[in-house]
Amino acid sequence: MNKQSEKLAKAIAYEAKKKKERDEDKRPAFHVTPTTGWCNDPNGFSRFGEEYHLFYQYYPYENKWGPMHWGHCRTKDFIKWEELPCALAPDMEYDGQGCFSGTAVEHEGKHILMYTGVLDRVEADGSHTLRQTQCIAVGDGVNYEKLPANPVITADALPEGSSGEDFRDPRIWKEGNTFYAAVGSLGADGSGQIALFSSQDAEEWRFESILDANGKRYGKMWECPDFFPLDGKQVLIVSPQFMRAEGLEFHNGNNSIYFVGTYDREKRSFLRGEARSVDCGLDFYAPQTVETEDGRRVMVGWLQSWDNYMTPEDFLWSGMMTIPRELEIREGRLIQNPVRELENYRQKEVSCKGIRLSEQQGSLELDGIRGRVLDMIVEADVSRSASFTIHLAVGEGCETTISYEKEKGTLTTDRTCSGLKKDLLCTRSMYVDTKEGKLKLRLLLDKYTVELFVNDGEQAMTSLIYTPLEAEGISFSCKGETVLDITKYEIVLS
Repeated sequence: MNKQSEKLAKAIAYEAKKKKERDEDKRPAFHVTPTTGWCNDPNGFSRFGEEYHLFYQYYPYENKWGPMHWGHCRTKDFIKWEELPCALAPDMEYDGQGCFSGTAVEHEGKHILMYTGVLDRVEADGSHTLRQTQCIAVGDGVNYEKLPANPVITADALPEGSSGEDFRDPRIWKEGNTFYAAVGSLGADGSGQIALFSSQDAEEWRFESILDANGKRYGKMWECPDFFPLDGKQVLIVSPQFMRAEGLEFHNGNNSIYFVGTYDREKRSFLRGEARSVDCGLDFYAPQTVETEDGRRVMVGWLQSWDNYMTPEDFLWSGMMTIPRELEIREGRLIQNPVRELENYRQKEVSCKGIRLSEQQGSLELDGIRGRVLDMIVEADVSRSASFTIHLAVGEGCETTISYEKEKGTLTTDRTCSGLKKDLLCTRSMYVDTKEGKLKLRLLLDKYTVELFVNDGEQAMTSLIYTPLEAEGISFSCKGETVLDITKYEIVLS
């Protein structure tokens, strides 16, 4: 590999210094978190050799967004992650304003990263020309070298009228001996489209088709596309910007949606079905997937929101990834559950069966049911309940609630009292199916996160909480009567 650039060497030295200074107790136990500084979109989630690599949008010098680098970590089981040195820095003219999001693929023993380079050129008249292009870096799993041919795809290859300023987030994969890349852009109508390119060597690319187009229906720009086969269907995931709310299915701003459909390989066209939210929580964006060695499709997303920055000032980091989730298609819907490897880290099981909860009891605490790093399954018979609530991270005058309301048929996360110091969006609801009066909830807590999976993965709801870690209480309440079966595990990485 070539000698590191000055910018890359600086980033690597800085993160090594900060790693020695950081307070590990303030970091999640089993979620990927940046070595230091800021992170957003997952990048390059891929299998390379016998390990899985995950990169992420990264600015090491502050816990706020800045010129994008690529942070880097790897794992063998999706739970224990090894931090690696920063992989990419904005050190070339074509990516001087940032190495934006992209993906990765293994080829002939090399790890190929495809990312978006951002150039902001000041013209003679003082105006700015912003260009986003697609670039390649090749490496050995630790060190990466950008191709001399970069950028390998420019907006000149797009259909007439397409934007050169909004052209980003390539999703690269291989079929046989051919590389393909699906890239988000804005079409002539000003709304999102996914452009498909092909290559024989990952250096020279040609435009194939518009794989799918927004048609001004679902937001504006479609960011961070992922495109993959699953259970005999084809899935397209995109993260729209500026998407209007539609009932409870979608919410305002930036969110992630998926389509289950079919892929016409001859026409290079995706025939999509109904749009649905990937995650209905407050903090989820830009997911990526990888196919595991044993054939599973595993997804990870950014566990934070663009619209609700709430990182405490004294934190050296901001942003993290969700728990990796196994995907399947069931009745045309995307099902997601935490990777099975998490179960290897369960300890200290506490089981409470047939717990009768009534309105007269008020809030009920149970022996052994508390904590902030846990995996808990709650099966509730809510057939005689007007409402049912789980109170999490209780203490220090704080709590976060998960509440079912029978009349509305909704499940709501509410972090209003989680310890926030300013007004932010705090509630999100979704419709749920109680399965003949029964509701099954799986909750993962990792200090500052709540990930909720409903009815064996039919729905997911993910949110941040920066509640003081001393607040470990968990309690249950209802209106009417509820019968509970609860199993709780501590998650211990040793």
